[in-house]
Amino acid sequence: MKRACRISLLGLWLPSLLGAVAASAGTLVEFPNLSGHMPENLTGYLARPDSGLAAELDGDSPSSGGGPFPAVVVLHGCIGITGHFTGIADRLSSWGYVALAVDSLGPRDISSRCGIGSLDQPFDAYAALRYLSELYFVDPARVAVLGNSMGGFAVLYAVDHDLAAQYFRDRFRAAIAFYPGCDIPTAATMMTAPTLILIGEADEASPVKRCREMVAHARPDGAPIALTVYPGVHHNFDVAELGRGIRFFDHWLEYNQAATKDAEERVRAFLSAHLAGTSPGAGNRR
Repeated sequence: MKRACRISLLGLWLPSLLGAVAASAGTLVEFPNLSGHMPENLTGYLARPDSGLAAELDGDSPSSGGGPFPAVVVLHGCIGITGHFTGIADRLSSWGYVALAVDSLGPRDISSRCGIGSLDQPFDAYAALRYLSELYFVDPARVAVLGNSMGGFAVLYAVDHDLAAQYFRDRFRAAIAFYPGCDIPTAATMMTAPTLILIGEADEASPVKRCREMVAHARPDGAPIALTVYPGVHHNFDVAELGRGIRFFDHWLEYNQAATKDAEERVRAFLSAHLAGTSPGAGNRR
């Protein structure tokens, strides 16, 4: 039954990275992984505010002219990169950000990490940060990381001082986690960047209780964590293709339009507040 459900869900999100790019405005990129990590190269979907459809959209943006622009690294969920994540990258680029959706499974010949997770993904985020920081049109002091589900867990792992962040001098300026598993392996969380968590009260895959406990036990000398909980809302609430919902790995997944709209507004305000213009070299060193 689980296999049949998984096939159904993968069919719902069928676009592969290549197919998603064909329907979007960005481009496929390959970039070096961190030294000592495999594979040697990673791939992703790069969307820029000064090219493609994003350059034609009107509205306020955090940058003007031709850059350098602030940027956001996007981390996918357990079935890999799909049109949902390239869509997030395109939306971010329309707001004035360079966005890089990283494929953590394809380069490793993995089709799914559902029920398993991935500790490679937080370090892939830093490989993406390094790559973006070397692009002439990106401001290296203004890069955030955003992830959903498994990618949300990776976001928390990446910016926790005692986990991945301890190995890097150049860090993310802000972090956003959609319905993450908050059971990161540390006794007291110390975030190195302001963090926004968006999750449903009815989430079966990522129980909100763990997020509340994590926030309650966070160290006072760490960056602030803002937790937004949506009553009656389930896992993957921002995936419109789910419609009225589907059961996957014994967890109920369901789209919620009101929560999605509110989350988008919060994300846009959060990024605007934390990726505002800064002087060169003022990246996060917490």
